[in-house]
Amino acid sequence: MKAAVFHKVGDISVDNVADPKIEHPEDIILKITTTAICGSDLHIYDGFVPQLRDEVLGHEFMGIVEEVGPQVTRVKKGDRVVVPFTIACGRCFFCQQGYHPNCMNSNPEHYGPDGDLLKNKGGGMFGYTDLYGGYNGGQAEYVRVPYANAGPKIIPDGLDDEQVVFLTDIFPTGWSAVKWGKVKHGDTVVIFGSGPVGLMAQKAAWLHGAKRVIAVDPLEYRLQKARTVNNVETINADDDDLIEKIRSMTDGRGADVAIDAVGMEASRTFLEKAKAVINAEKGTSKVLEMCAEAVRRSGTIAVVGVYASPYDNFPIHRIFDKGLIMQFGQAQTHVYIDQCFEMVRSGKVVLDDIITHRLPLSKASEAYDMFKHKTDDCVKVILKPELDR
Repeated sequence: MKAAVFHKVGDISVDNVADPKIEHPEDIILKITTTAICGSDLHIYDGFVPQLRDEVLGHEFMGIVEEVGPQVTRVKKGDRVVVPFTIACGRCFFCQQGYHPNCMNSNPEHYGPDGDLLKNKGGGMFGYTDLYGGYNGGQAEYVRVPYANAGPKIIPDGLDDEQVVFLTDIFPTGWSAVKWGKVKHGDTVVIFGSGPVGLMAQKAAWLHGAKRVIAVDPLEYRLQKARTVNNVETINADDDDLIEKIRSMTDGRGADVAIDAVGMEASRTFLEKAKAVINAEKGTSKVLEMCAEAVRRSGTIAVVGVYASPYDNFPIHRIFDKGLIMQFGQAQTHVYIDQCFEMVRSGKVVLDDIITHRLPLSKASEAYDMFKHKTDDCVKVILKPELDR
């Protein structure tokens, strides 16, 4: 089959690889109909999260069940499903409490309680390095899906792929951020990042009753996308008066909730890059620092942008003095996917309006280059294997 294969930093090509096979009784084989490139894929592409061997990337995908293992009861051949990006058994201590990203069984080689840099990680994820299970991802014609009695969600007729494919990750991630931020009616929410996750968090904030939603991003075309599809207020992240503008919009207090939808790959100056090298840091924590400045006292910060190393400028002094509440982590997709699906099914939210590029799977390498360098006003790329057939 054809698949987008990561070889080394900056090197992804579409190659012929072996077809996946049923390896465990609860596996299914999925024929991919639509997949997407996520900002988290760039963590591997750019070397922020290490991967030493070839791996098929992609954790945002959906398709049609091609084959089922002997113990699969939740889906059958021919079902059309969306698959959460985190791999979870559904039975362990953490899965039973709704913390599926911490599944104790889906990452046997590298799982542990410490959450260290290169060991003791959380549960497995599709196409996200050996540290998270070494599972091949869905930027391919077919993919093996383990624990199929816990993950896949059947999509009924009447909804096309583009309406629902983002249930696999970015909409539940934005939804998780808003849930963790405890957004309520009348709140002002500032969201750092207007990439795909930030755009989804903006949608989720409105659905939870926010009074004002403020989007912050350094790229004007992404701010324009936020204004067009989500009707939010915007501020350029490079504005020297950014924090003061946020406070002036909130009676001097700051936002009730701040969401970090960027993480470690925020844009950096040369000096910031040099500091990161000296301190052995991956990327930067400056968006997290801006969240701590922008949110009001006793406010809440939700972090769904990924961080992969410690940082020496962690603003603990400001967090303590302002009495902030914070929650970080991988999205609780398994918990929220049904709620998110209902928002789509009922027409309360539209997800496919963030798509800017639709390409065949064979163009994955070019798509990664465009997404990374943000050329052609690229916000979200979807790949369709069928366009190559």
